[in-house]
Amino acid sequence: MLRFFLFLPLLATLTLNSQDVKSKYLTGKTTGSLPYLEYGLGVDRLGGAKMTFLDTGIVMKVTDSTVINYKVQLSANHFAWMPKNNFKKDTALRLPLYYLTSSWLVNGDSTYDYVSIALDEKLPYRSIQQINPARIVVEIFGATSNTNWITQRSTAKEVKNAYSEQPEDDVFRVIIELKHQQHWGYSIFYRDKKLVIKIKRQPEELDLGKMKVAVDAGHGGDNTGATGVTSGIKEKNYTLLIAKQLQRILWEEEAKVFMTRTSDVSLSMTERIEMVQKEDPDFLISIHLNSSVKDSVKGVSTYYRYIGFRPLTYFIQQRLTEAGLDDFGNIGNFNFALNGPTDYPNCLVEVAFLSNKEDEQLILDAEFHKLVALQIVKGIKDWLKFCKENSKEDN
Repeated sequence: MLRFFLFLPLLATLTLNSQDVKSKYLTGKTTGSLPYLEYGLGVDRLGGAKMTFLDTGIVMKVTDSTVINYKVQLSANHFAWMPKNNFKKDTALRLPLYYLTSSWLVNGDSTYDYVSIALDEKLPYRSIQQINPARIVVEIFGATSNTNWITQRSTAKEVKNAYSEQPEDDVFRVIIELKHQQHWGYSIFYRDKKLVIKIKRQPEELDLGKMKVAVDAGHGGDNTGATGVTSGIKEKNYTLLIAKQLQRILWEEEAKVFMTRTSDVSLSMTERIEMVQKEDPDFLISIHLNSSVKDSVKGVSTYYRYIGFRPLTYFIQQRLTEAGLDDFGNIGNFNFALNGPTDYPNCLVEVAFLSNKEDEQLILDAEFHKLVALQIVKGIKDWLKFCKENSKEDN
């Protein structure tokens, strides 16, 4: 039986010169800062559920659109949506019946491990973190396996195994087993037409004093955030006060600290992500204050998007509830922009509710800011202790 490995519908490929068929789709590539894919058109206050960030220059086929988004076909059975400003039309681009993978290289340098996969073209992908055991799974859409050679070198220190599956004719799955249980982060990008997964190793010393911490004070400038229910205070001012207390206590622990802002300035989420990625911290803490339409809702909550980063958020939540705050919850799969990067563990802390009178009174208290910062640092230390106790490599 003849089987076709499709990146776009067979009819459109075989009749590429037919004007009526060509008009049914657009071809082009990803462009702009931090292009991304969404699963569908559903939205909440933070936007639709995101599938992944992407590199630029990735081949895309558009099959439909809304006012602001394009529907893209990733493979025969997979579709996604992306912002129109992240797509650059290329009418000269011709998409073949299938794309092939080639040889891999697994190696490392003094800081990172790398899994590099040769491809015929820059293709879209998504990644998944798995735990117990710790694995990074990357699915490359439109790719069919022709990999008959995976070179694994001893310079790779964190990658235990690297192999592949072909779950669908045009979906190629890369599986990377890690030696440590804690995910420390990874980034995905292209070098020419090689897909590279750059993997952070667990620090040799799990000591806060030897780490770099990124601290983000939410909102700022013309983005004021929530407003106090009785006092009228602005979230942006109090997230900065708490973030500065956190900076001070981290300095006392001899940690290096990078602050996304230290004054009342406007910063977009893209700007924050790009500056933190450039700093390459060991982990990120973002400080916010919550709000609800129900004034009875109160308490502290921590947020993560990827399961491999949950432990950091869990231990911080535990310590903050010990300080007397109600437990609003440890919340996963959260669609906050700063939880989006996979480059480093990250935690969003919603300290308390400005919409609740009792929480608001706490937020107004300078001693409470110090207590919150102290408890966050205790939670970080608990997490590092947990990592240390579970850091035996599984060889």
